[in-house]
Order: sequence, then structure tokens, then C-alpha cells
Amino acid sequence: MPHVSVNGVRIFYELRGNPNSKEVVAFFNGVIASVGSWAQYVPVFEHMGFKILLHDFKGQLLSDKPAGPYTFKEHAAEARVLMEQLGIECVHLVGTSYGGEVALRFAIDYPEMVKTLCVIDSASELDRLMMSFIESWRTLALDGEPEKFYWGVVPTLYSSEYLAREFDTVKKRAELFKNVLQDYFYGQVQLYETFLTDLKLTPELHKIKCPTLVICGEKDILKPPKFSKIISDQIVGSEFVIVPDAGHVLIYEKPEVLKTLLVGFIFKHVV
Repeated sequence: MPHVSVNGVRIFYELRGNPNSKEVVAFFNGVIASVGSWAQYVPVFEHMGFKILLHDFKGQLLSDKPAGPYTFKEHAAEARVLMEQLGIECVHLVGTSYGGEVALRFAIDYPEMVKTLCVIDSASELDRLMMSFIESWRTLALDGEPEKFYWGVVPTLYSSEYLAREFDTVKKRAELFKNVLQDYFYGQVQLYETFLTDLKLTPELHKIKCPTLVICGEKDILKPPKFSKIISDQIVGSEFVIVPDAGHVLIYEKPEVLKTLLVGFIFKHVV
């Protein structure tokens, strides 16, 4: 499996699509997920001739899991080093949840490398309810029981409409989850602690000047639309979309809607 070493930490990545394209889309994962979570989106951009970069943050499934907590600055810096090692000078950034927060940090710290920014179901600050959800995830991860963990986080991820419509799909994902190793849960704990201690982005959002699209599921209870609205309000000229009848995992619940939004926004700004 392809990895790069960044400050002694091995970061897993995949490079897909047209190797000669100057238009690069970089997808940043949600905290629980891995590069495979973007499987429905990669073919769309491959078909349109883009290069696609995916990677797992340190602490995630396929990358090293050093002791944390980490910082969002570290994640952004490691993504930058990965891009530099692959000869990528600038990207269209797409991030969901934790990945959206890393994408915000990346756009603040490395503005010259970001052509466009799409942030999905993310937040730039915390409230007590969100913290309590993540603290409950941390407790489940410390227990290290795959099935208990999966069903413990499900109610915060999906809308009731999706669960009613696609419960068999959700159950199939639970079966796949049974195969995760204990180091996965160790990494998750480090990432949750990072989120709880380092999500303080709101005061710096005004520094983001690139074209930005902020998207949120209407029924996201983990990071409700008010948090996406904060992000959008702080980034001058950003576009803001609430997707009806969708929960936190918008990338799974409404893939066709999200593909349309992402492709339309990114193509609008391709030079």
C-alpha cells in the first residue's frame, strides 16, 4: 500500500484519475471513515479528467496512529507535505465533518494551494451537546467492541428518513465494521481528543479568500446547520446549501445531490 513518511509518521494515500491533469481534487475524510468513503465520488471526477488525491489522516484506519492528541495544524501540514511529495501545487479541497475542519485549517494556512473549498457537515467551534456526542464516541472507542461502537454512533450519523429507507445497507456496514482491529479504536480516541481540544477555527475563518461552498444536511444532529451557517457567514462570498431530509453523513445519504453540488461548484471555478 502506498504511504509517505511525514515526520516519521506513515500516511496512507491513493492517487487516482488522470496523472497529467493540473486540476486536482483532494478529498478529506470524516473521522470514523477512510479513503473508501469517497468511492461514489471518485469515478465522477475521473470521468471528467481530474486527478484525485485521497489519504487517511494520522490516527485513521490505514495510516499510523501515534499518541495524540494531534492538532488540525498538524493534519493540514501533513497533507501539504503529501501533496508536495506528489508534485501537486494546488487543489480543489473537499472535506466532510472532521475532514472539512482540516480543510478549513488547510485553506487558512496554505491559501496559495487552494483553488476551491467545499466543506460538508463541519463545524468551526464546539458546543456542549456536540462535545457530549463525541465524548460518548470516545467511551465506545475505549471499550473497543466493534459492534457496540458501530451501533452506538449510528443515531448521531444518519437521519431517521435514511435509516427507515436504507436500514439493510446500514446493517451491511455493521458487518464490515466487525473486521476492524483494535488499533483502529486507539486512533479514534486520539482523533476525538484532537477534536475536543483543538476545534477553535471561527476567529480565523475570515482569512479564507478562495471560492467556498458550505453544505449541511438539514437533519444533522451532530453538527447542525447552525455550525455550517457560522462558517459561511465568516467566509466572504461563500455559498451555503442545506440539503433537505439528510443527516450528518450526507456523503452516503444524498450522493446524487452532493455530486451535483460539488461538480457544479468546482467546474464553475476551473480555469
